[in-house]
Amino acid sequence: MNPEIFTSALLVVPLFSAALIAFTMRRSGTLASGVSVGAATLVLATALHVIFQVDNFEFNARWLLVGPFSLDFGFLVNDLTKLMLLVVSLVGFLVHVFSLGYMKDDPNKARFFAGLSFFMFSMLGLVMASNLVTLFIFWELVGFSSYMLIGFYLEKPSAAAAANKAFIVNRVGDFGLLIGVIMVYWSYGTENLTELQAMVTENPALVTTGIGLLLFCGTVGKSGQVPLHVWLPDAMEGPTPVSALIHAATMVAAGVFLLCRMEFLMTVDALQIIMWVGVVTAVFAGFVAVAQRDIKKILAYSTVSQLGYMVAAFGLGTLASMHSGDHGMGRAMINGGAAAAMFHLTTHAFFKALLFLGSGSIIHACHHEQDIFEMGGLAKKMPITFVTFTLGLLALVGTPFLAGYFSKDAILALAYNHEGGRAVFYLLVLGAFLTTFYMVRLWKIVFLGSPNSEHAKHAHENGLVFTVPLIVLGLLSVIAGYTNLYPHALSPIVEAGHHLASVEGGSTAAMYGTIAWAVGLALAFVIYGAGAKEDSFGKKIGPVFGVLQNKLYFDEVYNFYVAKIQQRFASALHLTEQIFLSGLIIRGMAGVAGLVGIGLKALHVGNLHQYVYWFIGGLALFWVLGGG
Repeated sequence: MNPEIFTSALLVVPLFSAALIAFTMRRSGTLASGVSVGAATLVLATALHVIFQVDNFEFNARWLLVGPFSLDFGFLVNDLTKLMLLVVSLVGFLVHVFSLGYMKDDPNKARFFAGLSFFMFSMLGLVMASNLVTLFIFWELVGFSSYMLIGFYLEKPSAAAAANKAFIVNRVGDFGLLIGVIMVYWSYGTENLTELQAMVTENPALVTTGIGLLLFCGTVGKSGQVPLHVWLPDAMEGPTPVSALIHAATMVAAGVFLLCRMEFLMTVDALQIIMWVGVVTAVFAGFVAVAQRDIKKILAYSTVSQLGYMVAAFGLGTLASMHSGDHGMGRAMINGGAAAAMFHLTTHAFFKALLFLGSGSIIHACHHEQDIFEMGGLAKKMPITFVTFTLGLLALVGTPFLAGYFSKDAILALAYNHEGGRAVFYLLVLGAFLTTFYMVRLWKIVFLGSPNSEHAKHAHENGLVFTVPLIVLGLLSVIAGYTNLYPHALSPIVEAGHHLASVEGGSTAAMYGTIAWAVGLALAFVIYGAGAKEDSFGKKIGPVFGVLQNKLYFDEVYNFYVAKIQQRFASALHLTEQIFLSGLIIRGMAGVAGLVGIGLKALHVGNLHQYVYWFIGGLALFWVLGGG
């Protein structure tokens, strides 16, 4: 059967589901949820068929032709596409099932499931795009889906503010991406990814640092890298299943996917900057997570930190192959960083989706309480959530032989072998320590000890639609690091990432990672009591903790800039426009034209004799000017 039919189905099914719900089922929440989950099931089945049965292929159709300028709308299915299809469709399906329980009593659940289906359509289109124009279209649709679902709770001003913040901050990064897309066409005459890679492979000198950094702007916005990370923690205002699907496993990973898709357009200088942005983000977000009280915001900053790891891995691995002296771009080796980034993206998608859904199960059981210090003692009351959440946590912190251990070790091995010195490696080890510390802090306070509130006292395990997705994701958090479990089509990418941990220095890097894990675990156990009611550690370090709680005042700085600098500058421009452009130029010219018109009108009095006099006078003037 034509493979284009299956790729088309991956887009048509969720889009049809979203449209059907939006136009015919707005008051039928139960039916709408069934349609959306059914569509997600069909998408998963189709994606698995494409992964196992469909060979790599590319399809393009002419979309726009204006003289020599043309644009195609097309899809590319290769190993990288298939790995993302697995992540998006599998995690998306499990989140849909979980949402059946989480949104059961919400009066607007039809709107929620319509948004969820539309997001699936947008994300699947993004990962299959064969050219930058198609990719950018779906990139923006993914952003719109995020905006819509973050602001789902229309009655909450904080949700509306968070949605606006996400939309505006992402416009900053997306503007850079758009300029990059235009520059690619301007420089190479094509937006097609296959053609671009062939051109660059044949002539590496065509690659420029500016284009690579402009494309990276999209990653900085979408994947929450410093300094555009500020929207992601606030995005937790949306329903928790949205946090699991969009802001932990798929949409925020789109920025890392974009880098890996476009790695052939990166120069050494661009990669150096990309690497440092990732490293700074990984460490910064880890420190901030230590001081948060909201369970979802802790996980949000953890996501920002892990995305920093992926971005750093991309820069590190590709730099290593370029510095090896292979100026022909080392096509067989250059994908090392991309492979490590995609390997960690895949494992992270499973255990971070599990942690967010686990937090959703906790929040639902505690009547929407999100302060970890108002919980406590939930291990006995919610045993399935406790066990699965613990597995996700252990995978995240890099516990030996769980999924995160393998993918994080690959990144640490790249950092250890970085020719620029060991600073990057030690910073990433520090990030690993912080991850363990703040996650064990959360775990001890939420699950151990005695309940700290009435909501926690009356909490109980939720139904099967909650627990089954948690169990499946818990299993994946254990086994996702073992390459022989992946389909043959995906194994090259995963094996490449897995192999990095076995290179020279890999065992030393793994040892440092394990030490960081053990120290973080021990310190968290010593500092925080089981089911603690307050953050005693925060009180001890005082002002420093306050700075971390306030996220290093990034929001305050941006608010000051917008209110005191940008707004005043805009007001000055507005005043200038009113006085000079609208006033002197536009209204002034109109006034002059009006005066001329009034003068000319005065000459038209309807008296024939006066017209004869004017005529004679005009002839006399021309006679004089003509020299007689």
